[in-house]
Amino acid sequence: MVDVLYTYMAVSVSIWDNFKILCIIMEMRTQITELWYFFIANLKASYFGAFLLSIFLLTEIVTPPFISRYDFIFLCAVGFQLIMLLFKFERFREFSVIIIFHILATGMELFKTNPSIGSWTYPAVSGAVFVLLSVPLFSGFLYSAVGSYISRAFKFLKLSYDNFPPYYHLWILSVLIYVNFFTHHFFYDIRLFLFAYIFVVFWKTKVNFQVYLKERSMSFLLTATLTALFVWIAENIGTFTKIWLYPSQAISWHLVSLEKIGSWFLLLILSFALVSIIYRDRLN
Repeated sequence: MVDVLYTYMAVSVSIWDNFKILCIIMEMRTQITELWYFFIANLKASYFGAFLLSIFLLTEIVTPPFISRYDFIFLCAVGFQLIMLLFKFERFREFSVIIIFHILATGMELFKTNPSIGSWTYPAVSGAVFVLLSVPLFSGFLYSAVGSYISRAFKFLKLSYDNFPPYYHLWILSVLIYVNFFTHHFFYDIRLFLFAYIFVVFWKTKVNFQVYLKERSMSFLLTATLTALFVWIAENIGTFTKIWLYPSQAISWHLVSLEKIGSWFLLLILSFALVSIIYRDRLN
């Protein structure tokens, strides 16, 4: 009788252990599936940026015939943007906001690439036709790709926000960030103040997203930091393919300074402000 009882208990424990293992496997499978959906959603949101990076890499390997590299990139970017509009991958109001960002970015590019400032250069600009002074016109699309990603993320990741600060803070920050990109060359650089301001007003803000079964949330500050990191990685691809170069990269290429992650973080706040015009109702 005792042997039978021990056998029964052993079988019960074995079944229970197998059940727990099965539950763990199913949970891991769910998490892996969700991670995959998260990756795909982000990939879909960043299709414009991914397209531009692919063109950078392609033109690094293959020289476009009968046209300069920068003009080829510009025409590809314009064509891609038109296709997105024609096939309604992008709505006109989203396109309008991105155009505003494009204009603001081009203004900053004109200033930053001025020989008296020389923050970065476009080494092949002299051979291009679609150029405004020292800036190839495709450069505005680099920033537009960031705005496009944020706009697409609202759709593909079903973004919403909790504990979002009063809306005017976002615009005060955006104006100060944009102005500081110019004025820090002549006056005091207030970026440390801007980082502190952002931390104070956004430290409670949560980003809600859903790509699979459950809605998840993440700190707004962490989300912006991780996004800035990925933009920095993309920037390294841009400089590696010599689309643009920083002064320290003129002789030999090296990774872009990690300090640029902070600059991209600030620029993302500005981008977010512009895109938020469309998705104001998602900011609670």
